Amino acid sequence: MAATTRECLELQLLEMEMLLSMFPNKELVLENPNSILHTRRYLEGIRESLPSIIEFLIFVNVQKSEVKAEMHVSLPHSYPQEEPQVFVRSVALDRQQQNFLNKELVSYIHSLDRGELCISIAAQWLQDNISTYIQNSKQNDEPECEIKEATYTFHRMWIYSHHIYRQELRKKILEYAKRLNLTGFCLTGKPGVICIEGVKEQCEEFWRDIRYPNWKHISCKHSESKEVTGKIDDLRLFNSFEELALTAHGDYGLRNDYHMDLGQFLEYLKQHKSEHIFHILFGVEGKY
Repeated sequence: MAATTRECLELQLLEMEMLLSMFPNKELVLENPNSILHTRRYLEGIRESLPSIIEFLIFVNVQKSEVKAEMHVSLPHSYPQEEPQVFVRSVALDRQQQNFLNKELVSYIHSLDRGELCISIAAQWLQDNISTYIQNSKQNDEPECEIKEATYTFHRMWIYSHHIYRQELRKKILEYAKRLNLTGFCLTGKPGVICIEGVKEQCEEFWRDIRYPNWKHISCKHSESKEVTGKIDDLRLFNSFEELALTAHGDYGLRNDYHMDLGQFLEYLKQHKSEHIFHILFGVEGKY
């Protein structure tokens, strides 16, 4: 018989206690420091609504090296009956080896029995195997006789959400965009709009990372790509990544149900040669 959500959350708390004892020196960092407390209160009946999912980082030391790897973990409410979402990054890995490593790690987790708590097992697998991928990355970095100018795919994504309010989420969006060298903007409030532009793989990484299972009302409305050799900055419409602070109107009560001034937003798009996106996002032509 499949475990209930309550039973799964109870197991998640047990595993988090075990992991925090295994990594006592800040090797484990919660994305939301209150997620464990909220889960416990839900199980105790103090909270009626489901808590947000538990997300965290585990910093794994690479053997015989000062290099560290970050294992990003997201636990769906139905974990361990459902597989966790796990993704690894390290400055010592090139993009190809990082992709290979993550595919192998996901495959390894998939081979384990469902219902089994597996985060500590995955962390041990990573510690045992990551040095091989790092060594392969170093070999790929060896210079060739003829150096060819790199070719990239420049990519721009227009993402629409019913709303973007939570301070935690807004902070994550800004941090991820900066870390991945993406430019664009985030329009907070209702509706929420995100534009990112940069190297395609980094755009896709951003899109994968900000989506989480309970963010239902979000979609990529439009994307644009172009192959480019050398620098991509000439194709950017935005100089940096910023959070837009536009005029809002509506109910400023507990629900924060306020709408952003779409006339101002249209003017902002026009300033960045993107007014055609207004119709794609909202289904109506922009008017001044």
